Amino acid sequence: MNADDFRGRRIVVVEDEPHILDLVRTTLENAGFVVSGATTGLEGLERIRKELPDLALLDVNLPDLSGFEVLRQVRQAQGVPCIMLTVQDDEDARVRGLELGADDYIGKPFGHRELVSRIKAVLRRAEAPAPLARNRVQVDERLVVDFDRRLAEVEGEPVHLRPTEYRLLHHFMNHPGRLLSHENLLSRVWGSEYRDDTQLLRLYVNYLRKKLEPDPSRPRYIFNERGLGYRFVDYHPEPGG
Repeated sequence: MNADDFRGRRIVVVEDEPHILDLVRTTLENAGFVVSGATTGLEGLERIRKELPDLALLDVNLPDLSGFEVLRQVRQAQGVPCIMLTVQDDEDARVRGLELGADDYIGKPFGHRELVSRIKAVLRRAEAPAPLARNRVQVDERLVVDFDRRLAEVEGEPVHLRPTEYRLLHHFMNHPGRLLSHENLLSRVWGSEYRDDTQLLRLYVNYLRKKLEPDPSRPRYIFNERGLGYRFVDYHPEPGG
């Protein structure tokens, strides 16, 4: 997918500071996007519902609804990819946004090229074809992964996987027993623009551990090789269920 493939994609930007909204609008329009702006959470929700954009850019701090509440409502009703705008050093906001289903976050202040690059990376992930599935795969007696349905079964109970969690687990399970570097995982699952974002990777590994591991503090499936990367247990895939 080249740069021209993104021309004409619609983006709703929800930002209460007019000068930032104007700057973002100009940056994105120069990159070929079609942009709608909103300065409140309610106005942003209305635009997202009516326009069904290809992506929404949400500031966390809005005068009525918070960006988190806008994200929560969008996630309930629409499948629009969302990127959160946060203060650069506000780790709590980034973590909360990701837990609510944000596709990415960008810290303020941000550069024009970084903003456009991150948006294109999220759009690529949203539009990428699903990885080849192996149907149901049994890792051991307590964990089965159903690639067709994009969920796991832990001790017989279904566990829903969000899209990014699914992609990360899929990449792990395609390389059982192999050490995968931070850069490899970030580039393959998120895109080359994220190759240095080890915090993002650590968050999603923790999400998977909480859903899959009997004791996340003593992993059985996803192992950390300090300073190097992660390794999935060296299982021997058998058809599950």
